[in-house]
Amino acid sequence: MEQLERCAWFLRGTLVRAAVRRYLPWALVASMLAGSLLKELSPLPESYLSNKRNVLNMYFVKMAWAWTFCLLLPFIALTNYHLTGKAGLVLRRLSTLLVGTAIWYVCTSIFSNIEHYTGTCYQSPALEGVRKEHQSKQQCHQEGGFWHGFDISGHSFLLTFCALMIVEEMSVMHEVKTDRSHCLHAAITTLVVALGILTFIWVLMFLCTAVYFHNLSQKVFGTLFGLLGWYGTYGCWYLKAFSPGLPPKSCSLNLKQDSYKK
Repeated sequence: MEQLERCAWFLRGTLVRAAVRRYLPWALVASMLAGSLLKELSPLPESYLSNKRNVLNMYFVKMAWAWTFCLLLPFIALTNYHLTGKAGLVLRRLSTLLVGTAIWYVCTSIFSNIEHYTGTCYQSPALEGVRKEHQSKQQCHQEGGFWHGFDISGHSFLLTFCALMIVEEMSVMHEVKTDRSHCLHAAITTLVVALGILTFIWVLMFLCTAVYFHNLSQKVFGTLFGLLGWYGTYGCWYLKAFSPGLPPKSCSLNLKQDSYKK
């Protein structure tokens, strides 16, 4: 438990800081552009992380929203109820996960449709020999073909959105004070560590996507959708009265609004 406490203390001093929330979006954009430039000018040699079947990609990134949802659910419930004691407010705040699910579903559907309507089926990965008889990606793959369309990076979108959402929700830890002997303290500490590790995985795999996969325009659009999903909610809508609201804090809503305006 002591090691868990130390890890939680480190994460409180990093991910929970206001500076991290302020600069992480810019850091993600900068790393995406730098990684894409590196990929085009001086590609890195293949590694374990460049293999799409690596453990982190197969069991974490491909289920990124499920992991984020399942860990944020108890975290938001416990921390928000501990601070407010109001079940209604907790339920309202938990609706942020439903909003996030809707954003994930709508954006991935848009990406899939764009790839479908801009795509063509080819006989080989070298884009040779058009197979006009196959009009969908699924049919093309079933018949051994290779579908090529504008494939917006779903990884860039989802990892951006998930990392920023976790950091926003973890800001509540500035206000949470619990008795170390209480079981609530152990539960929240464990969730803080789990969410912190998850955030580092999302950022790491975002960087791997930048340097190994997709072209620049596909990653730009993917990252842009992730940023819009985050800013449209935490930076705009959640500041309004009719919304799931922001994590409970002692500071006023006006201070939060001012921080985003800056």
